[in-house]
Amino acid sequence: MDEDAYLKNKKRYYVLYAGIIIQFCAGTLYMWSVYKEPVAAYLSWDPASSALTSSFMLASFVGGIIIGGRIMDKIGPRKICVIGSLMLSFGILASSLVTSGFPQMIYITYGIIGGIGVGIVYTCTVSPIQKWFFDKKGFATGLLVGAFGLSLVLFAPLANLLLSVVNVPYTFLIFGVAFLIVCVPASLFIVSPPAGYVIPKTSVAATQKQYAPKEMLRTKAFYLIMVSMFFIVSAYFVLNPQFISLGEHKGLEHNVAVMAVMITGLCSAGGRITISWMSDITGRISGLLVIFALTLTGVVLLMFAQGALYIVCLALIAFGYGGVAGMYAVMTSDNFGTKNMGSNYGLVLVGFGASALMFPFLSAKFPLTESNVVFIVCAVACVATLVCVLLLSKYAIADYKIRRSQT
Repeated sequence: MDEDAYLKNKKRYYVLYAGIIIQFCAGTLYMWSVYKEPVAAYLSWDPASSALTSSFMLASFVGGIIIGGRIMDKIGPRKICVIGSLMLSFGILASSLVTSGFPQMIYITYGIIGGIGVGIVYTCTVSPIQKWFFDKKGFATGLLVGAFGLSLVLFAPLANLLLSVVNVPYTFLIFGVAFLIVCVPASLFIVSPPAGYVIPKTSVAATQKQYAPKEMLRTKAFYLIMVSMFFIVSAYFVLNPQFISLGEHKGLEHNVAVMAVMITGLCSAGGRITISWMSDITGRISGLLVIFALTLTGVVLLMFAQGALYIVCLALIAFGYGGVAGMYAVMTSDNFGTKNMGSNYGLVLVGFGASALMFPFLSAKFPLTESNVVFIVCAVACVATLVCVLLLSKYAIADYKIRRSQT
């Protein structure tokens, strides 16, 4: 391998490692179940209102992906990734200043500003990786977004400790400063490969029709991918703000319920890596069917689960949800190309954002501790996902090919 190819080979791994670091920090998006009750107590606020912060952040996360993706497709990922890192950090920092006089401000600081920042850094790391590793997109993307899920394993117990020792404002302050110090420098390594890039050592390149967003919106595959995502993540969004409180209702002690949150992080990370990697070998549709089976099993068992079985159900749903995070990014680039990946994946994630807004409100109307209505709805949603996946096996474009470079 010549020196130029060697340097390019090293560079794509630098991009991957920097992206993993940023995703690891950005995974705090899913940690509101740890913050919910301490924040509510500190702000003298209704816990149900505090729980909605998670919905604001998830919806803003999608908005950040769409905004960041469109800008990134024009100016490249490095600059916009720095901006996203600043928004993530300052959103959490500003949350330390929220008082009981206006507790809803945390919707804006942690939920909207922080959520948009997370969305921006998410798309600005995932999209370049699709271009650098088009020979093994599932595996590389799985590693990257696996860090996003794995962050719960470290940050959930750390946040729980800090909340008990230094209270809410200083916890947000510590995390905000730490993310600022780590994410901004790492963002400087996030770049796209040069035009005509080929895989080092093998000299293979990708050839594929590159769909513009308007072209993608005219395909059946896009709507099937987006709608299936809307349905399959419903169970996770219903549970995410209530992991701890529902766990205590199911007979777990508080510390065990917090440990269950850590387990969901491990399972989410495992699903992101394992299912995405498996789909490189067995195909994307088989990966989606595995996600469907895991999620439906977990939802059905949750209707009567108590104690340890509750943790098993969370693990199944989190593993499937992790698979969604890895698989749908790959499905988007497989079907519509990598050139406009930022914008296209943002549009696919409209289904994700709509689900993040709708289903937590449904669980607030029908509390999970009082009835199985929401779980039944989520089970029906899983079946709707299956229908979409079966149709997708017919309408998927998937014209992705790898060819040997002629140079």
